[in-house]
Amino acid sequence: MANLNSLKIKIFGDGADLGNIRALYSQPFVKGFTTNPTLMRQAGIDDYKASALQVLQIVPDRPVSFEVFSDDIAGMEAQAHEINSWGRNVNVKIPITNTRGETTAPLVGRLSA
Repeated sequence: MANLNSLKIKIFGDGADLGNIRALYSQPFVKGFTTNPTLMRQAGIDDYKASALQVLQIVPDRPVSFEVFSDDIAGMEAQAHEINSWGRNVNVKIPITNTRGETTAPLVGRLSA
């Protein structure tokens, strides 16, 4: 079996359970973490920001991705700026369309710039 630390791919933990995140963080081959509002809801989390900040306390030095939960473009943009302010290691995920099928490509372009 190959040495997990020498993989050419990056393995990210996906979920919202703080115990699992803590356990995965102890593994050097896990290079970052990602979650989303659905996983947080399934984990019984009702305060998205408070939970995200707890994740960032556990994971201060690897990339962590959080997704906006708004369904309208203006709300997504405001949330993206807020989420981005939570830490230097934070990445913001934007769905490519909302539930009405509206593209978020212009928003992603603005945020990327």
